[in-house]
Amino acid sequence: MNQFIDRGQLWWDAEASCASCGIGWCEHPDSGEPPEDVRSALLAAHGPSRLRVVGPVPNLVSVLKVLREVWEVPLPQARELADELTHAGLVGTLAEMEFLQTRLRGRGVAAEVNLAGQSAPGSAEV
Repeated sequence: MNQFIDRGQLWWDAEASCASCGIGWCEHPDSGEPPEDVRSALLAAHGPSRLRVVGPVPNLVSVLKVLREVWEVPLPQARELADELTHAGLVGTLAEMEFLQTRLRGRGVAAEVNLAGQSAPGSAEV
């Protein structure tokens, strides 16, 4: 299972092989969110990562726009996600959080990614 950023988009694929005959294949390389079974396998293999905004948010509208663009959520849900992002942080795969971080930085919002089980320097784990 792989998830990566390429050409400004989040991609995923799943590689497998037959134990009997040794034939290998790549399952459905695609952009966007992976199916839940692929995402769960990525989280189980690599652990979750947490993204938090660093410092004050210069413009909440920028954060809301990024969240709505990336996850195609309605405004009320984007507001809930923005609140999480500025407090406890959002948790997901490393590639998902780095992708969101890049998009936020493009809008002038500083954010950092850490392993979900680790605190950022100078902060407490929530």
